Amino acid sequence: MPGLPIKPAVLTEIQRQLNHEWSAAHAYTALAVWCTERNLKGFAQFFYKQSGEEREHAQKFMDHLLDRGATPELSAIPAPRTKFKSVLEVAQYAREMEQANTAGIHQAYEAALANKDYPAQVALQWFISEQVEEEAWADELVGRVEAANCAGGMSSLDRHLEKVLSAKAHGGE
Repeated sequence: MPGLPIKPAVLTEIQRQLNHEWSAAHAYTALAVWCTERNLKGFAQFFYKQSGEEREHAQKFMDHLLDRGATPELSAIPAPRTKFKSVLEVAQYAREMEQANTAGIHQAYEAALANKDYPAQVALQWFISEQVEEEAWADELVGRVEAANCAGGMSSLDRHLEKVLSAKAHGGE
């Protein structure tokens, strides 16, 4: 059995969060499809990119478990929400998903702390930092959509969304 054994409470939380990441990837794909259907290709591209990031996050959790001799358990992923009234509602939903993801990561970290699981604490610290960025872009997305209320504003935002938010997420402006 490789690595340091993982305590059951921590294993349960990391398994839960791993599956939450897969579910978030699925949900972001659904948001991208919704945007594509409305010819909002910049939004769609951005949400497809987010879906990929969530899959990468799930892989990090799987790697952590495997490195510690635990087998990742993939659960059924519920169908994502697909009906929205507006781009603003989509943006608000994305923000709610990131907030829920942050809460889940904090819950896993609390289990790692309580069980003195130092390797899990270190792994989860990366996710905690990542969620600060994720919530920041989600807040910015909602704000930009709310501000795009003049004629052509949403089209302009759609054209520039991926460039602006991607650059900011990666340290540029």
